[in-house]
Amino acid sequence: MVGIFFLPFILSGFGPRFKQEENLVFGKAHPPQPRVSAVPPRPLPSPLSLSTFFPSPTSSRFNWSHLTPLELKNRSVGLGTESTGQGNPHFTLEGQKFLIFGGSIHYFRVPREYWRDRLLKLKACGFNTVTTYVPWNLHEPERGRFDFSGNLDLEAFVLMASEIGLWVILRPGPYICSEIDLGGLPSWLLQDPRLLLRTTNKGFIEAVEKYFDHLIPRVIPLQYRQGGPVIAVQVENEYGSFNKDKKYMPYLHKALLRRGIVELLLTSDSEKNVLSGHTKGVLATINLQKLHRNTFSQLHKVQRDKPILIMEYWVGWFDRWGDKHHVTDAKEIEHTVSEFIKYEISFNVYMFHGGTNFGFLNGATNYGKHAGVVTSYDYDAVLTEAGDYTEKYFKLQKLFGSFSAIPLPQVPKLTPKAAYPPVRPSLFLPLWDALAYLNEPVRSHQPVNMENLPINNGSGQSYGLVLYEKSICSGGRLCAHARDMAQVFLDETMIGILNENNQNLHIPELRVCRYLRILVENQGRVNFSWQIQNERKGITGSVSINNSSLEGFTIYSLEMKMSFFERLRSATWRPVPDSHPGPAFYRGTLRAGPSPKDTFLSLLNWNYGFVFINGRNLGRYWNIGPQKTLYLPGAWLHPEDNEVILFEKMVSGSDIESTDKPML
Repeated sequence: MVGIFFLPFILSGFGPRFKQEENLVFGKAHPPQPRVSAVPPRPLPSPLSLSTFFPSPTSSRFNWSHLTPLELKNRSVGLGTESTGQGNPHFTLEGQKFLIFGGSIHYFRVPREYWRDRLLKLKACGFNTVTTYVPWNLHEPERGRFDFSGNLDLEAFVLMASEIGLWVILRPGPYICSEIDLGGLPSWLLQDPRLLLRTTNKGFIEAVEKYFDHLIPRVIPLQYRQGGPVIAVQVENEYGSFNKDKKYMPYLHKALLRRGIVELLLTSDSEKNVLSGHTKGVLATINLQKLHRNTFSQLHKVQRDKPILIMEYWVGWFDRWGDKHHVTDAKEIEHTVSEFIKYEISFNVYMFHGGTNFGFLNGATNYGKHAGVVTSYDYDAVLTEAGDYTEKYFKLQKLFGSFSAIPLPQVPKLTPKAAYPPVRPSLFLPLWDALAYLNEPVRSHQPVNMENLPINNGSGQSYGLVLYEKSICSGGRLCAHARDMAQVFLDETMIGILNENNQNLHIPELRVCRYLRILVENQGRVNFSWQIQNERKGITGSVSINNSSLEGFTIYSLEMKMSFFERLRSATWRPVPDSHPGPAFYRGTLRAGPSPKDTFLSLLNWNYGFVFINGRNLGRYWNIGPQKTLYLPGAWLHPEDNEVILFEKMVSGSDIESTDKPML
């Protein structure tokens, strides 16, 4: 995926045609102001020109100062669409012509302490709307146990956006993609192989109903007509590419209406799949990375009399382990957005601010080979992972300012960064010594996959690692289907690695009985395509040696929760040796001084593992790249001393460096 290119063209007769008019939303017409660093028009691949499809590009400057959540007190008509037959269909808000300038920020990827900073920067750039997904898997981590607290306080995030003067478009799923584990669906849905995800299958629908019964009542008072900032709600996400059940989208549509959603409902699909993803009575929108001649041809077949909303304009892209870091050209972004504005196309920038896949949040792709999404969700977005300004930000701010009839808000100050003294871990604890501090292991006749382990009140294990242990007295050809990556040990010595493409390993002949240990890591469940149905992790079948099935396993769950690290403090830690092969925990102290600031941890001398700061899981590091540093929010640091624990899976490193600049 590369940068966004120019705007060659939209289906004849479908492109918006605008009148030169003044109304309550558009300020008095002014000549367009010069735009700094504007990209000159590029030659089209044919003799067509913009005026062929858009005879009257706007020369108006926009004034929405009276159409903000703070100013609109008397409300009766929310976000709507209007098509008079004269000119272009357009959005209206409280009956007045309105354009959506949206930017995506996911509250669950940003420390709560920084929500206000990111939203203020969105507003100061010139946007009027924030969009966010709502992750089911985080809000219902165990079946029937719901969490809307702390960093998952959706209502607080939405109300903060309103206070700042931003409208909100909510995207509650139940499936959201978003490059997070299983596309935001809870992993406990995978326990029953008969349950079919994203269909009207009885088991799936029952789970959705219970989730919506908890989620939607929280959304109802946040709606526009209730005095809140939510002007639209998205039904599912990109269902056109899945399209397994024609009854599914109409069911979700009715489920939202039945629970009291009264604002504009919309779907979101790629330009190619908008037809198969469309639902009657719901506005169709599209996602894209660049515009071309046939961009809107399928959308035109669905709805000719509705305004265009590009629900996701991808201004960057996500990274995967072992792949390159993706970047896009700021000038190309500026040029395309200027065309959107000039021809009055509503849009949402994905991402305005990507944030971080803290912990085990990341999803994965599988195009012949499983590849996990990296910890950083920087996305080459308008703001960096740490909330810093980019060339894209300043270009878009100047562009929006040139179309605004009123000055934009003052830009917030940068969040300060720091480089701290190196951390050299002084103590370590081999994984085998830490087993006693885990929860009681599961003892099973056969291996049990992660999701079906009888833990967490019957909801199984969602993330982390699982250790399968069995005593064996002979060697031979080991066969096991492990996902995603498994390290195989005899006692404490690693003898090989298993993965989806390598399910066999030779075990040498044994003179005495030894422990066979298989440590399996979930590297992220696939978040897109039909493959989500088969994303069970751990060992997903029998284990055999020379075609003889093994029986009698002890299974340890390594979820790496904060409670585990609290117990681990009472363990007998040892001094760190010069080098230690195999999985182990390493503990040191980061000294942040009296006023902690954001920083980036560099683990160039380490191999593969996870970093925990004061018990918080920052995420995965891996020397295959592309990501080389982990973002550490200053808000998560204590003044002075902070506990740093690395779980290194392969071989120990030396120092843990910090820097005030990321290496992605």
